[in-house]
Amino acid sequence: MQHRPQQPSPRATAVILHNEVGARALADEQDVLVQAEAVAASLTSLGYAVSQVGVSLDLASIKRRVSELQPGGVFNLIESLDGDERLACAVPILLEGMSVPFTGVGSAAMLVCNDKLLSKRMLRVAGLPTPPWQLCSEAHATGSITIDPPYIVKSAWKHGSLGLDTESVVDSKDGALAKIAALSPADRASFYVERYIDGREFNLSVMGGRREPRVLPAAEIRFDDHGADMPKVVGYRAKWDADSWDFSHTPRSFEFGAGDQPLLDTLIDIARSCWDILGLTGYARVDYRVDTQGRPWILEVNANPCISPDAGFPAAAQRAGMSFTAMVERILRCALSPTTGR
Repeated sequence: MQHRPQQPSPRATAVILHNEVGARALADEQDVLVQAEAVAASLTSLGYAVSQVGVSLDLASIKRRVSELQPGGVFNLIESLDGDERLACAVPILLEGMSVPFTGVGSAAMLVCNDKLLSKRMLRVAGLPTPPWQLCSEAHATGSITIDPPYIVKSAWKHGSLGLDTESVVDSKDGALAKIAALSPADRASFYVERYIDGREFNLSVMGGRREPRVLPAAEIRFDDHGADMPKVVGYRAKWDADSWDFSHTPRSFEFGAGDQPLLDTLIDIARSCWDILGLTGYARVDYRVDTQGRPWILEVNANPCISPDAGFPAAAQRAGMSFTAMVERILRCALSPTTGR
């Protein structure tokens, strides 16, 4: 049956909230404006009166603005406040207090997913596979790393792969300790060293309400022309610098052989488990590495992942037969009916 967009009432209003972006913002920060414009165009085509509002730390003014607009729903694209991802959950908390429906995850799930170490602990307690890790502050204080090499040094809070590249991977404990020692004291307190998993990289996008989420077609990030000694990392250049070697040599693929199906089925089951364990709603993406023995490892779970038209989530939706506008409509429906997402 052909999908027909559900037309809102003529006066239905949707508010798009996004973090304020400064004139000197980096590419990953500027991308939220691309998302906002694309979502606004889709919602307008669906018949909504759309308002875009940039959000700063002045939450009282946002509360007043949303109250004035009285939207039927809010499309929440907040990724950080004042450049700090740790504060992103403040907006869901505000909207929950106002009883205004909004897209994506709630405040608790946002806090858990944005704190990669907290989400890793929850996944591990639930028996799901995530690479072993150690706090950089602990490793630096003791002069010892308790996990096996190789290693990758990461931020527990920063998203968009800022600061992550092939140089983040080291083979020896001494090399990892030297990299940790080079961090600022503030970064050392919020970074961790994780066992680097060599192998294939996958991501699975999921959308829906609390029950019966829909897992979209699996995507693999290929590492074309990466030699045996070159770390396979989807770092900042690979994501945001379209003119870089890293960008052009890490294409996304939805093509798999029949022999991959058992692995893909396992990844789907894990994605559903992540959805349940972390209390996700709306839309999310689970990133994996599959090691050389075929074992999957959860790298991270991204709540409200990027939905720029060229990003991975819309690509998976398109692969599932969903246009960008149909995807936006479905995400908004999930906010208006958070239990089923229908």
